[in-house]
Amino acid sequence: MTPARNEEENLPDVSKSVIGQKVIPALWIIVDDGSTDETPRILEELKAKYSWIRSIRLPPRPRDITFHYSYVCKQGFDHALEYCRENSIEYEYIGLLDADTVLEGNYFGKLIGEFEKDSSVGIASGGVYYDVGGKLSREVSDKNLPRGTGRLWRKSCFFETEGYQVEPSPDSISNTKALLRGWQLRQYADVIEVQKRKTSAGEGLWKGYVKNGWMAYYVDKNLPMVLFNTLYYSLKSPHYTGIAYLYGYLNSAIKREKKIKDKEIKAYYKNQNMGLLFSRVSGVLSRNSTDTRQEEK
Repeated sequence: MTPARNEEENLPDVSKSVIGQKVIPALWIIVDDGSTDETPRILEELKAKYSWIRSIRLPPRPRDITFHYSYVCKQGFDHALEYCRENSIEYEYIGLLDADTVLEGNYFGKLIGEFEKDSSVGIASGGVYYDVGGKLSREVSDKNLPRGTGRLWRKSCFFETEGYQVEPSPDSISNTKALLRGWQLRQYADVIEVQKRKTSAGEGLWKGYVKNGWMAYYVDKNLPMVLFNTLYYSLKSPHYTGIAYLYGYLNSAIKREKKIKDKEIKAYYKNQNMGLLFSRVSGVLSRNSTDTRQEEK
């Protein structure tokens, strides 16, 4: 499933990478979130050529930076699941791919191979890279945290964790529910996905990380965890993202904005062990965040 709004620049390359996979999806639903550019035309051309590519177009509705993305994704997942039921399409994995992410040629095949090696893995993704002057630069993040884009859920894990929820930070919520149910999470850095925009940069990095800080408050993360995350972001370039994150959290706390109602999620984040954060910060301190490698486009 892919959410897309005004992606005429990226969608051709993204679709080419999916169509060219050694293991192609049984169904690819692309959700047109009210695009005003050439995205609808591109989608019609794709559907005319490939029967396994479908799209839906959402009616205009107010956009916000908190719930809108998860709402769009939820519409796509619900449509995809219903379409599979109606057309007797069998599947074992459910995926989410943003419309700015280009996959290596055997991306799905490699991830599925990792799932088959370990039945405890419930959610997995590749590593996110950026093309910097013809070199691939990896965005360093914890190996046990799947990325939001390019992620696959094992079907049973997806349903056990209540599917894709209309909440801020839906991927983190899904991760948390998977861990609480005994599933393992993985990110495989040698399985390459190339993002054309920086993570959280859809409306600019400052706004994106302010939103991340608000989400930390929303899910009730404890203050030491927030401060460690602030340090973690501050150690990576651009360093101001740590300030933006902390501002988003403190601004929400001062205003006493509402928090998530899910008691399971609140309890997890309020009492979360600090080991994960220590590993993330030490990882940035011990290595260069570029982690570059050469690759022909």
